[in-house]
Amino acid sequence: MENQEPDNTIKENLTTLNIITRKINQLPEVERNLFEHGSTYIGLNAALCGLIANSLFRRVLNVTQARIAAGLPMAVIPFLTAHASYKGFVSLPLTTGDLNCETCTVTRGGLVGLVFGGLYPVFLAIPVNGGLAARYISAVLPERGNILTYWIRISKPVFRKMLFPILLQTVFAAYLGSRQYKLLIKALQLPEPGLESH
Repeated sequence: MENQEPDNTIKENLTTLNIITRKINQLPEVERNLFEHGSTYIGLNAALCGLIANSLFRRVLNVTQARIAAGLPMAVIPFLTAHASYKGFVSLPLTTGDLNCETCTVTRGGLVGLVFGGLYPVFLAIPVNGGLAARYISAVLPERGNILTYWIRISKPVFRKMLFPILLQTVFAAYLGSRQYKLLIKALQLPEPGLESH
């Protein structure tokens, strides 16, 4: 008896996923695209945040070399992280029926936007540009004892300038979560395809 329970749960989850996917496919193309590709928009914004943070840290540390070598990971890594996080925490649970509360969806979306789309790219820019500053000796780096104090002092103006992009990313991700939830509800209220003909 115990061995059959997980199979039933998997079957129920697949049935729910199939129903929701079928209903979403009935939505107009623009709405369907917003639902299916929302995580890509979050990822693109995170990549933009990464590039802005990278540029600000390069300026503070006087790094002029390795523009592409530093810029590429600062765009790609935040994009992939934010895209996968939003998909895993918001889009996928909505599609499988595990997330069925608008406030929860908005909160999750906002948190993913804040942490993975806004703060993470800024924190990632610190070691990337710190390493370049040390390699090309473009800035006077601290002695061993003052490392934390030095990076806090260097990072404060960057975080101040990044406040708006981080807030924008958070609000956008929360809004996207709300839109996706409403689209899901709209899709679930549509009649089953093929029922009219029977």
